[in-house]
Amino acid sequence: MSEVKLAAAVRTEFGKGAARAIRRNAQVPAVVYGHGSEPAHVTLPAHDLALALRTPNVLLSLDIDGKNELAIPKAVQRDAIKGFLVHVDLLLVKRGEKVTVEVVVETEGDLAPGSFLVENVLNTLSVETEATHIPTSVTVSIAGLEAGNSILAKDVALPAGTTLVTDPDAVVIQILAAQAEEPAAEAEATEGAEA
Repeated sequence: MSEVKLAAAVRTEFGKGAARAIRRNAQVPAVVYGHGSEPAHVTLPAHDLALALRTPNVLLSLDIDGKNELAIPKAVQRDAIKGFLVHVDLLLVKRGEKVTVEVVVETEGDLAPGSFLVENVLNTLSVETEATHIPTSVTVSIAGLEAGNSILAKDVALPAGTTLVTDPDAVVIQILAAQAEEPAAEAEATEGAEA
């Protein structure tokens, strides 16, 4: 996982009015906390931050008043209608430190021939991993599976150095038989007979 470098400016004004002014200047208000230190209130460049947040669990290298800090996104608030960044909470991390994060589950392969559906019971898994080696996703093979098959959290292959936090017996993926729809002509005949 690569680091994304961002310049962070310390902010001294707080409240809705100050936050709106920050966003008008193409910046995003953020709070950086962790390791027992006082929370640092900063602003980050909106465009660069939005690009960085496209990568799940991105590692940010922040330059705060000449001091370099590593952080990962903990909470991201977006405008409900327009989708722009409103506020971000960042958690300080250190190289070699273990963190617990949510990792996206992706599927690959084709199901067995027939009418089957894939149900993603869990879209993410909670894992513990080194802060500088957070996987962006984990991949599960559904090749050849049919109705009644399921994949549990403990069956998902994790990268080296990553351990599962989610309940090992939690169902991640299950395969269902597709329900056949009643033909339209038969449905109309049935409705006519009932009337």
